[in-house]
Amino acid sequence: MTTLKLALDWTPNVNHLGFLVAKERKFYQEAGIDLELVDPREENYTVTPGKKVELDQVDFAIAPFETVISLNNKTNVVPVQAVFAILQKDLSCIATLATSGIERPAQLDGKTYASYKARYEDRIVQRMVMNDGGTGALEWSYPEKLGIWNTLLTGEADATWIFDNWEGVEAARKGVNLRKFSLSDFGIPYGYSPIVLAKTAQISAKKEAYTAFAQATKKGFLYSQKHPEEAAEILGKYVTDYDREHIDLLRTVQVTSAHFGTEEHCGRMESQRVEEFLNWLVENELEGEQILKQSLYTNALLF
Repeated sequence: MTTLKLALDWTPNVNHLGFLVAKERKFYQEAGIDLELVDPREENYTVTPGKKVELDQVDFAIAPFETVISLNNKTNVVPVQAVFAILQKDLSCIATLATSGIERPAQLDGKTYASYKARYEDRIVQRMVMNDGGTGALEWSYPEKLGIWNTLLTGEADATWIFDNWEGVEAARKGVNLRKFSLSDFGIPYGYSPIVLAKTAQISAKKEAYTAFAQATKKGFLYSQKHPEEAAEILGKYVTDYDREHIDLLRTVQVTSAHFGTEEHCGRMESQRVEEFLNWLVENELEGEQILKQSLYTNALLF
């Protein structure tokens, strides 16, 4: 058995379903892989998943595609690539409470946005507001990452970035009405998120083990599509007590699983979608043109 480590980007949730199912159904074991999941609660998110890859603490990290760009373009370059796209459709959005009176992104001017301080996040949200006719003059707050969602529910923040297939499902169960703004509706061609990334050198050096990991992972995601009740039961073994109480796990599996993709597309990243996001970053002066020439992803482990 080859031991590999995967750093989660958040406490276990539906976006991690394929990894959890593959562990419980022994798909990794059958592929000769002993996969260890590294939970961000272990250090209260003081070390990001991408940083854990950089420090060789883990083989893989779950992160937005932006992390791949960041690591490849920091002062001390860390060559990494995205190797697996978890969702084939962006299920994230900017959310406000329906009771807030905020009906359009432009109305976020002067409002408080709770930020995860992710690369480009504040600029992306600002651009959304400006694309809707606002000035982009928001107030920014940076709460502890694992508590950001609750700042919206308690009224400490007016808006934040959520996954509609997770926090959105929680809100529905609680009877909390949200108003949601998708980036694509306001001229922002957001890329893949979340993805799995690894060091480029390790992808070559450990190709056999990494390929086995990627293919077992794909098997886990596809299995969850066909067996939603079992997948929800497996998910329930890993989520926090809070999530188990407040989120309809079967519902979140049902609304998410179709977006894991088909046998042909599960895990894959399409060049056009990646390039549209990279070009948008360059056009909006968030990155230099060098990113257009960089090899930032590979589908090679899926075959």
